Amino acid sequence: MVKTLFHKRITANTNAYQGIHPLVALDSHRANLAPLLRQGMKYVRDRCVEREQQQRDHNAWPADMVGLDSRPQEERQASGAPYAGRVWPEYKDIIVAVTRGPGMRSNLSVGLDTAKGLAVALGVPLVAVHHMQAHALTPRLVAAQINQELWDDHEADARPSRLPNTVEQAGTLKPEFPFLSLLVSGGHTMLLESKGLVQHSALAETHDIALGELLDKAARAMLPAHLLVSPYGGALEKFAFHTMVRDGSDDLAEAAKADGPKAKLSLDSREPRYDYAAPGTQQGFMDRRVTRWGWSLTPPLVERKGGESKRMEFSFAGLLSGIERLVAARAEGGHMCLRERQTLAREVQRVAFEHLGSRLMLFLASPAGKGWQGDTLVVSGGVAANKYIQHVFRTILDTHGYQHLRLAFPPIELATDNALMIAWAGIEMYEAGWKSELDVDPIRRWSMDATASDGGILGVAGWINAQQESGAQE
Repeated sequence: MVKTLFHKRITANTNAYQGIHPLVALDSHRANLAPLLRQGMKYVRDRCVEREQQQRDHNAWPADMVGLDSRPQEERQASGAPYAGRVWPEYKDIIVAVTRGPGMRSNLSVGLDTAKGLAVALGVPLVAVHHMQAHALTPRLVAAQINQELWDDHEADARPSRLPNTVEQAGTLKPEFPFLSLLVSGGHTMLLESKGLVQHSALAETHDIALGELLDKAARAMLPAHLLVSPYGGALEKFAFHTMVRDGSDDLAEAAKADGPKAKLSLDSREPRYDYAAPGTQQGFMDRRVTRWGWSLTPPLVERKGGESKRMEFSFAGLLSGIERLVAARAEGGHMCLRERQTLAREVQRVAFEHLGSRLMLFLASPAGKGWQGDTLVVSGGVAANKYIQHVFRTILDTHGYQHLRLAFPPIELATDNALMIAWAGIEMYEAGWKSELDVDPIRRWSMDATASDGGILGVAGWINAQQESGAQE
């Protein structure tokens, strides 16, 4: 079970650069991390004081509770408030979790160095975790939050009829291992078999650009200027499925003269209508669908010869190139109207998401997939916030006879990068007996697969195992 005391996210404004700008992000980290930490530490301190008050007699002031208050014990007690004058309570059962990688080393260093200082100041363990592992574990975090809510409900309303079910659910983290992990973000696209906390086997990865990068760049290529707001992948989804283009607004050229936010386009918000039918065969994933405008998008890997089109890998660079060429050709002279752009936005996502689904189907149809014992596919990372990908995957699985396979998508606020998932990954690693040395460095490239050249999550230097540590002390 887990209860969140404080969770806040500050994102650098990089709209002017139409994407992440490393230096702007770095400056944002430096400017915001310490003030944000001060806000969060107030909740931690209050919680620790609350626990001490529950565990100790307020009138008992043992020597180890003097803290930063140097007044005599009688004077402190006479002041009225328990722990009066103490700045920090006693920190027990606390860890400091932080992202070690993979990512840009300079940006990671800001958080890692801050976390080291905090761990030293509080005298608590440091757990430097793998960013993508945290994404994969996020549905288990959600389950722990639900378990906490169930327990809190039981505490508030302890009806005997609710007790057995509550206790049973509160002791279970879902999904249980093994499960499949599809991690999709701006920097990563990978399908993994997750057999345990640190036991992950890569089934398919991208060898060019990530899915999130494809969606961001496709959005920049086709969206009207005033609709191009960060996150761009989210803007692409909104334009494709949540925007209604009213009659009479097909001519984008006239509206574009107003330039950017002042452009008055006839657009309304609406609930999405997907009208999606999944291909029934593996060959169907390779077929092109010609639109009313006469063009079609070529699915990734379709032009590979022989069995190369069925390799267990992802590829999005060719799809992006095709999109950019199409927009350049159709938009020349103002021939690409809003409706056509909206059709393209939908097709980009359909083709990209079906490419993911085709690799999943290849695995499930393989001997290894047929012998796989799990029942859940976790889809996490920033792109997992897209509602259309959730619809596409459920439809593909049902169409191919995998109705029993459950999908685990985190809520939107936990699908994108957030501190809570890092904290949860730290908790799981620490409870499994792992913590980090204080001299660990940030890592730019870091695999999750234990068979990779770097040894995966535990293959990098800096991990301390609790059992080994206790043995050395003996």
